[in-house]
Amino acid sequence: MKKGLVVFLNLALLSLLCMPVFSQPSSKSVETFVMDNFDKEDGHEWTWTVNASRFIAEGYPKYGYFDGIPNSLKPLRKADDGDPKVFGVKTAFNRKGDNWFEIYPTKDNKPYEIPFIGTVTQLDFWVWGANYMYYLEVMVRDADGRVHVLPVSTLAFNGWRNVVVNVPGWIRQHSKQRSGRPELTFVGFRVRSDPEEFADDFMIYIDQLKYTTNSLSQIFDGYELKDTDFGSATSPSASQTTSQTGSNAEGK
Repeated sequence: MKKGLVVFLNLALLSLLCMPVFSQPSSKSVETFVMDNFDKEDGHEWTWTVNASRFIAEGYPKYGYFDGIPNSLKPLRKADDGDPKVFGVKTAFNRKGDNWFEIYPTKDNKPYEIPFIGTVTQLDFWVWGANYMYYLEVMVRDADGRVHVLPVSTLAFNGWRNVVVNVPGWIRQHSKQRSGRPELTFVGFRVRSDPEEFADDFMIYIDQLKYTTNSLSQIFDGYELKDTDFGSATSPSASQTTSQTGSNAEGK
């Protein structure tokens, strides 16, 4: 009796495992997207801008694209990739204190937030430190419109370092509201100085900004229909609406 029960349970379990599952994207479908490698100033629909706090020295911040690449990325370059570039910023403040500056994308001379694809788990990029006690942060905006500041690391090191920032699972990345924000967006970088650190000569460079995501997390059967434009769809005329309203009133 027991042997027959065991055989039955094994067959039942096998049948469940073999049953097809429809419209269930794989939770292991992980991809890495390069948001910007900074090799071309006009390589995207956005460009990068820097804004600083009130005690910034005259003529600063200075920023632009410069020749350079972390040594670890050199073997990944192809011969036809052109000269590698990085994005760099130099600042000087008139006094020590809680000084800060932000590096963020712009489009048409206005701040632009870069949308992420899928459900993001990590941000990954290279940063060049000047061995100052400054603090690097990443800013993202969730599907409810709130900006979250994610701490990255201090910049108290020399040269290039690869950093990985985990995106907490409690940050809402997708919204059910049709009129709401559709996804998580990248707002920018923020760098803050330690109040006791020197503030008159600081540099930072950034390269190879990318992120890891489950790109299929929000894909379902009929996904393309969610953005249907009903602007030219059939709707009742004013006379029909009035007639229907009158009929409803008489029925009551």
